Amino acid sequence: MTRVTFQFGFRIHVADVAYLPIGKREQTKVQNRLAILDAAREVFGELGYEAATVRDIIRRTGLAAGTFYNYYRSKEEVFAALADDGARRFAPILKSLRHKGDFDGFVRDAIVAYFEFMADEHISWMARRPEGEIQPHIQGETPEMAAVFAEVKDAIEDAIAEGRGPVADSEYMAASCIGIAREVGERMLTRRPIDTGVAADFAVAMILNGIKGLPGATR
Repeated sequence: MTRVTFQFGFRIHVADVAYLPIGKREQTKVQNRLAILDAAREVFGELGYEAATVRDIIRRTGLAAGTFYNYYRSKEEVFAALADDGARRFAPILKSLRHKGDFDGFVRDAIVAYFEFMADEHISWMARRPEGEIQPHIQGETPEMAAVFAEVKDAIEDAIAEGRGPVADSEYMAASCIGIAREVGERMLTRRPIDTGVAADFAVAMILNGIKGLPGATR
């Protein structure tokens, strides 16, 4: 069974997309793909990921079943595409926080930005998700998610090189920061009200205090 992980929020609408001067056939492909993603976002929000089916998504689009399968093979692939959109849009937010202040400040600003991004993007969708439904998970990572990982790792390495961060394994540090942020963030979204401040304080403390306890880590 395919496992899916939703890491980032999403909000895509066909009407919001500015098309380049492309051919009619290519424009139709873009419109169909975005129509599927819009429909999936609504269906997952109303029915929950586990209960939703490809048929539910197709019905919401008004497209033929064959058209859907020209773009996606399963609801897992659709969900991954939605996660990609969120990752792609969060990356520049994260990039803008680099080289600002010390390492501890960067970690806090990045975590706060991520949790606020999650809350803002999910507020309408997650709030309507069936209570108690287990958050889906994507096995592996997409190119967009890999780019976010690389951005975090590069920021850590820059901080180390500039003497602003702890000297430790940057790859493990990036993986740990992202893992803590993802898991705490997902749990945050199941609570009402969603409190990004409390979640951020907890995640930041876990990350920074954990780094302090690393064998051989120096500041």
